[in-house]
Amino acid sequence: MRAILGIDAAWTLTEPSGVALIVERDGQWHLEAVSPSYAHFISDEAGRHRPRGSAVSANLLLEEAARRIGQAIDLVAIDMPLSQRPIISRRLSDNLVSSAYGARHGGTHSPSAVRPGAISDRLRRDLGTLGYPLLTAAIDQPGTIEVYPHPALIELLKAEKRLPYKTSKVRNYWRDDPPGIRRERLLGVWNDIVGALDQEVADTHKMLSVPAYNAIGWQMKAFEDMLDAVICAWVGACALDGKATPFGDQESAIWIPGSN
Repeated sequence: MRAILGIDAAWTLTEPSGVALIVERDGQWHLEAVSPSYAHFISDEAGRHRPRGSAVSANLLLEEAARRIGQAIDLVAIDMPLSQRPIISRRLSDNLVSSAYGARHGGTHSPSAVRPGAISDRLRRDLGTLGYPLLTAAIDQPGTIEVYPHPALIELLKAEKRLPYKTSKVRNYWRDDPPGIRRERLLGVWNDIVGALDQEVADTHKMLSVPAYNAIGWQMKAFEDMLDAVICAWVGACALDGKATPFGDQESAIWIPGSN
């Protein structure tokens, strides 16, 4: 049984990070667990309280994942700029992805020494110390890879361009629509993504329910973070199965499914 931990890692300590755990049984990937923050994943006591940002303990995450499934994780897939050296500006990996997907609005954000800065450096270093080094050319498990949900979703849904699924940007997506219609559109996109993921990772639809129309702001953001974490884990599965390509060099690479 292979297992992957997907992390939608926040670039600051003030924002929560989604976590998803998927396992392979009888040739099919299954969503085993998904949480809206590190604390929710590590501690059942977090319950349904509003997720908060915090520093990450790679050791505790891996221990909890192993406890849940009874074995060690094979791969960690993270949506955050990662590099063998401290990140101070855009990397070759950022430029290559932006060149390939920029026309489809799937280019990368520009990392810096401040964001994600030390958060990224520490996470990469801690995972490497625990036996999960950053992988930039080939999958030599166990290890860690960097992923990016926007181009991954373009490939998953065979979309012409980046999907409008970020809750903080609904006004930009549908400027001429009233707020209620914008929310309906966003929920529709989320349903499409969950449906597509469910074909690749069983139980996604069952474990990741799209929020109700009247959900409050933090509940919407918590769902988005969990959705991104599942996307990260799915890209990890593609990488393990030889169905993803690394865009980058020896220092950093962003793995994208179905792009080879």
